[in-house]
Amino acid sequence: MKKIVILDGLKVNPGDLSWDALKAIGDVTIYDRTTQEEVVDRIGDAEIIFVNKTYIKRSTLEACPNLKFIGTLSTGFNVIDIDATREAGIVVSNVPTYGTEAVAQFTLALLLELCHHIGEHSASVFKGQWQNSIDYCYWNYPLIELTGKTIGIIGFGTIGRKVGALAQAFGMNILAYSRTADKSFENEHCKFVSLDELLANSDVISLHCPLTSATEGMIDKHAIQKMKDGVLLLNSSRGQLIVEEDLREALDSGKVAGAAVDVVSKEPIQAENPLLKAKNIIITPHIAWAPKEARGRIIETAAENLKAFLAGKPVNQVNL
Repeated sequence: MKKIVILDGLKVNPGDLSWDALKAIGDVTIYDRTTQEEVVDRIGDAEIIFVNKTYIKRSTLEACPNLKFIGTLSTGFNVIDIDATREAGIVVSNVPTYGTEAVAQFTLALLLELCHHIGEHSASVFKGQWQNSIDYCYWNYPLIELTGKTIGIIGFGTIGRKVGALAQAFGMNILAYSRTADKSFENEHCKFVSLDELLANSDVISLHCPLTSATEGMIDKHAIQKMKDGVLLLNSSRGQLIVEEDLREALDSGKVAGAAVDVVSKEPIQAENPLLKAKNIIITPHIAWAPKEARGRIIETAAENLKAFLAGKPVNQVNL
């Protein structure tokens, strides 16, 4: 049987799922986490590895000449030296669409939390504020109704389109910006526009584009200045899309009324991250992707990627 090594399987499967789909293909060794000092020894003479966040460098490939296939337990593959794998003739396959529903659902959860601060209001009740209120109700934050408002979606791929569909169910209008504008998705409540038009006319802006040299830092003080006063900003894509110090200043000044992010520029978040001291922000620990159902799809797709490779017909290959 083929020797298969999973270098960091814990976050994808902390014990509530099965690795049987991969175990049916080969002899599987699973590590919860792997440090850079351990990676070469743990790969050893294996031909097949799976990684999530473990870095696979050129030096790793040189030290592990038996490697033929690297599967990512994720959509992103920036932890792998793609040029080096291409030169070495190693196939790299990712899992491209497992999290569409989960991430879109989480994005709307972030938006609804910004609109209603449900967690904060619930906590206030348990602290006795309602018991001590002279009125039958109170609210500690402005409450926002979404119907009739406009959401600008930057990156209108599978996740962006799903977010748009969910937003339309709340009665929102959609402004979409994407590298390629597929007009077939336009309707009376959804249209493609330039980035500047989206920034200027959106009540809510949600980021769903990949991290590239063109998108890194795209939400900076210049972009924020083009936005409506009181805009809400959501990011469940990549933290590096935002210049965090610029967002902090905009939150503190009120230019941005609220932000909710599931990702930051360096993860785990660092104590010096400026967003930790910003006003009116919700930060969650990169969990939009993580419902059990979505993680199950990662394992299933990873197994299918490997089967296709072994059959000589690789799929989801990212280093062609």
